[in-house]
Order: sequence, then structure tokens, then C-alpha cells
Amino acid sequence: MQNKSSKISALQLIFLVLTIAVMVAIFVLSAENAEESSKTSGSMTKVAVKIIDKDYSKRSLYRQHEIWNTASFIVRKLAHFTIYTALGFCASMTAGKRKLISLKSLCVVVFGFLYALSDELHQTMSEGRSCEFRDMMIDTGGAVLGMIFSLIIMYIVMHIINKRKEKA
Repeated sequence: MQNKSSKISALQLIFLVLTIAVMVAIFVLSAENAEESSKTSGSMTKVAVKIIDKDYSKRSLYRQHEIWNTASFIVRKLAHFTIYTALGFCASMTAGKRKLISLKSLCVVVFGFLYALSDELHQTMSEGRSCEFRDMMIDTGGAVLGMIFSLIIMYIVMHIINKRKEKA
């Protein structure tokens, strides 16, 4: 018979499914060739350019090109960071309650790094895409932030639960 701490809760099972869903989304995005990937990020880049420079259309073509390239770079790197933040959050919630400095937390970080590594290697199989160490580090940073967010949320929820128990 398993003890209570080794059982997976319904919430952990939900986050396991969400972790897999995020992994599939990352895999699909990494399978895009360079042209498809540019189209995917292009719509967000348009929004970013409108936010960054209200007078974009009045700029010289050279300046527009500079602004577009900068915005595109930022959008792409934020996309990496954001989706891996979601992955780190979901994976961390799957791992369950624990301290920040623990074997489970280390496993979540290593998982994020290894998936980032496999993602970058997968991209090399798509035309015009490459494997970039910088992206692996951005991805891993996102996974770490997601894990930290999850631990903060778990702490807050446990604090609220304990306060309610004290009042009862």
C-alpha cells in the first residue's frame, strides 16, 4: 500500500496533462520551418512595433527595418521565455508541494533544460532553423520562473488553508 505522500492527486494529474499539452505545443512550433515561424511571430511583431513606435510608418525604410528587427527579436525571445514559463509552472505543479531547494525542484529545472535542449535539436530538422545555446538558456530561465511562480502560489494556497483551519 502506498503512503499518502507518494499518491498523485487529481490536481497533479491535471497539471501532468497540461505539461504534456505545453510540450506538444512547443514541439509543433519547433517543427515550423523558418518561413512559417516568421509568419507565426510576425503578427505579434506588428503589435509590438505599434506599441514601440507610434510613428513607425513615418520613419525611413532603414529605420523601419531596424525597429522591425529589434521588435521581432524581442517577440521571439519573449515567446521562448513565456512558453517555457508555462512548461515550468505546469511541471512544477505536477511535482507537487515542496521547498524551493529540493530534489523535486532540481528535477523540474533539469526537465526544463533537457526539454529546451531537445527542442533546439528538433529545430535543426526544420528548414532554415538552428540550435541556439542562448535560446536554451532563455527557455531554462522561463522554466525556473514558472517553477518559482508555482511555488509561490502553492505557498499562498497552503497559507490560506492553514488560516481557515485555525479559524475552524
